[in-house]
This record gives sequence, C-alpha cells and structure tokens, in this order.
Amino acid sequence: MIGLDTNVLVRFFGQDDPLQHKQPDEFLGSLSGVEPGFVALVALQELIWVMTSIYRFKRNAVIDVLDHLLSRDDIVVEQADTVRAALQLYRAGKADFPDCLISSAARAAGCARTVTFDRIAARDAAMELLD
Repeated sequence: MIGLDTNVLVRFFGQDDPLQHKQPDEFLGSLSGVEPGFVALVALQELIWVMTSIYRFKRNAVIDVLDHLLSRDDIVVEQADTVRAALQLYRAGKADFPDCLISSAARAAGCARTVTFDRIAARDAAMELLD
C-alpha cells in the first residue's frame, strides 16, 4: 500500500496546474488492488477543506470526489465505513462534511451522542444541540 498525501489528491481532483496534474493522473492510474493507494482520514479532511475553501467546489462536486475515492478498488480509505456513513448524512442534509464525519466517527466509536453548538450539525449530522 502507498500513502497518498493531500497535495497529490488536490492536484488529481483540482486539475488546475498543467505542470502538476499529469503526475497524479499517471500515478493514481498505476495503482492496483495489489498495490493500492491509502487515504488517511486527515488527508481526506484536508482534501475536502481545500476543495470547498480554495476551489469552491459545491456540495455535489464534493459528493462526487468522495464517491470516486470510496468506489475505487485501488484506493483504501481509512475507516471507509465511517466515511460512507458520513457521506450519507452529508448527502441528505446541509451539514458540512467534517461535522458529518465527526458524528459518524463518534457513533462508530460507541458514543451514545455527539453534542454541538452548531444548529445545522444538530439537525443534519445526527448531533445533539448543547443548550
């Protein structure tokens, strides 16, 4: 397995740098089920932050990025089941993906609930509002 840093994923999905997009395309194309790429949760979080904050990806584009990573046989996403659960929450509501991931990770860890001051996260990311 080969770890993938956020900047490789950003260049692959962003396709904004003519000098740097060819290398990630070729490298990710060379991965296989025998030697897959590994995306750590922190790299995934950084990727989503860059895509939404810098590249201004809309919700549907973020969903496409996550679907793409989760559906590849040659990419292993850390805690993929938790990421899938977070994606399901993200798809269904208006909460940010990090909030959905926090909630899903807490649930996977056995937490009875996740508390927040964020009203949207409470409503759409299966959290509980802390009043």
